[in-house]
Amino acid sequence: MNTTFRKLLLTTVIMTSSYAKFAPIMMDDITLFVPYSTTISSHFTIKTTNIGNSKILTIIVDNPANISSYLWTEGNRVLSRTNSFNTATLSAGTHTITAVVVASNGQRTTKTITITTGISAPVGTGNYMLTAWNDLGMHCMDGNDFSIWSVLPPFNNLHAQLKDRRGGLVTSGVTLTYEATIGTDGKINTSSADKTNFWNFSNRLFPNSNLAPNVGLAGKKTPSTIPQTMHYDTQAKWWKAEGLPITPYNDDGSKNYYPLVKVSAKDTQGKVLATAKVVLPVSDEMDCKRCHASNSLSPKAKPTAGWVNHRDPEKDFKLNVLRLHDERMPNAVRNHTTALRSKGYTYLDAGLEATANAGTPILCAACHSSNALPGTGVNGVPAFTNAIHSYHANVIDPYTNLSMNSSQNRDSCYACHPGSSTKCLRGAMGDAKDNSGQNSMQCQSCHGNMSAVGHPTRKGWFDEPNCQACHHDGVQETSAIDPATNTLRHVVDTRFATNLNTPATGISLYRFSTGHGKLQCEACHGATHAIYPAHNADNILSQDVQGHAGTIAECTACHTTVPNTITGGPHGMHPIGQSWVKGHEDAAENNPAQCKACHGQNYQGSPLSKMWKTRNLDVEGKTINFPKGHQVSCYNCHNGPSGDGNGNMSGVPNNNNNNNNGNGNDDDDD
Repeated sequence: MNTTFRKLLLTTVIMTSSYAKFAPIMMDDITLFVPYSTTISSHFTIKTTNIGNSKILTIIVDNPANISSYLWTEGNRVLSRTNSFNTATLSAGTHTITAVVVASNGQRTTKTITITTGISAPVGTGNYMLTAWNDLGMHCMDGNDFSIWSVLPPFNNLHAQLKDRRGGLVTSGVTLTYEATIGTDGKINTSSADKTNFWNFSNRLFPNSNLAPNVGLAGKKTPSTIPQTMHYDTQAKWWKAEGLPITPYNDDGSKNYYPLVKVSAKDTQGKVLATAKVVLPVSDEMDCKRCHASNSLSPKAKPTAGWVNHRDPEKDFKLNVLRLHDERMPNAVRNHTTALRSKGYTYLDAGLEATANAGTPILCAACHSSNALPGTGVNGVPAFTNAIHSYHANVIDPYTNLSMNSSQNRDSCYACHPGSSTKCLRGAMGDAKDNSGQNSMQCQSCHGNMSAVGHPTRKGWFDEPNCQACHHDGVQETSAIDPATNTLRHVVDTRFATNLNTPATGISLYRFSTGHGKLQCEACHGATHAIYPAHNADNILSQDVQGHAGTIAECTACHTTVPNTITGGPHGMHPIGQSWVKGHEDAAENNPAQCKACHGQNYQGSPLSKMWKTRNLDVEGKTINFPKGHQVSCYNCHNGPSGDGNGNMSGVPNNNNNNNNGNGNDDDDD
């Protein structure tokens, strides 16, 4: 048994079972005692597979069809709901893991295993903190068939920053790498070329790209078990691996829209300084089947020549779209032949459907430019986002009989964009509920209706809402649209503002902006559309860095000690926790007005003074429990209208909104 495996598993394996008879199963030099004969299986073994510096533990039974469920847990934390579990998902140290196998008849076998891991450097401890993120919260690709046409290829962006907890950001003298790791479903995604036909058609969709299998348009490889190097961007001031061609398919063929990668930072001697697990969400849910599938309920989408009725549903709706495009714009290719050929496209004058049937798929952005694919498009042809959204704004949804433009909820957007399964809009904003339990925010809350998104003057991917459109002057709006102008709200409060002219003049985008300590906003708050806390895969990064899901706000996540400051924290915050309890008196007495920004105009708390996690704080010798989500009031501890000065929490009306507060924030919104 090799040394690495000895570090991962103790030679003492403790197991419990309700069965009296046991048989020993040898795994290297470790003996696992399992039931000799059960109703689940006559044989029960655990197979180990090496993945980098970790092991995948897999339960093997004679007849998996007799099993209704598997479960691996550590305390209350669910590690996996499949028959496999990877020790790489564990932090360094000793862990007590419980494996549960449930038969179809309801009988259970439970085993408890004590293991010790010590391969990876601790996350969020030691001298370095590594944070990483994807930039959009969900990247889209055209399913697994690219033989007819494509809107977006496999293309995901990974960014990272390394913080020396004794100083500032580390920008040189280290190597950052990324590699595939086990997802929250207990499975792994290490390749793409065998899961989609994109590489069969990539050179016709992107002439002269000459991509090798599993290599993306930006030259980066699909995350695999072999670490790949990230590069430092001196302008953006982050480490990057962009254009990763990852797909939503595990290696066993199952779907996972939230694959995980591990980012590692090493010094020049190869010593691991820190690691981070981050999600690279990807969806193949974007399609046009709702209206353009043959025999759909939308009669106006039917081509004059009739439905294509292709036997492959992934080709069928795409061919219907091309046939309809040819009928309505029969000279689309002929009028732009010169421009298209200069870019390497050899589309047939006979039309787009004929071109696709002849073996050359159509890239929509070849004519209709897209800022997601720089350098695309033909002069005089509307940009893709303008053409698609402006035209379809007046289309009648065959399921609701309403125009897509009149819809006020995300269902209309999810008709084409990833939604119902992948939950593109999720997290603190997407999951927020109002007092009636309905979604507080929709896609339209930030982007406006479909005609606004498709307006000819709008620049796709750049004319986007910014943070201050909703977070300003001590309030939290639930819509970035100013009702007075029906356009994006413009405010002057800069406390939660994105950076001006970022990444270009006249643009102010969250995904490029920086904040406290020159960290990117997404490094602490999470990706666009998936603001912490979000999906359990999204939350892993913040949980590892600071011990709980939500905005990275614990000072010791990035600093070796809690800084001694009053307004020097993120967004002008003071430190949180016990140190501030004993050190805030002078700040509060000398300038109480500054407290209003977070604690409210009457000092009785606001959504900005919510507790990130449950804390027991010592207030003049008395221990006060502040539950997670509690909006801290000055009067929780001091005499006043909302407390008795003795830390009596019951003095706060309704416990100061420990549950949903009706403004788009529930007690999980850190």
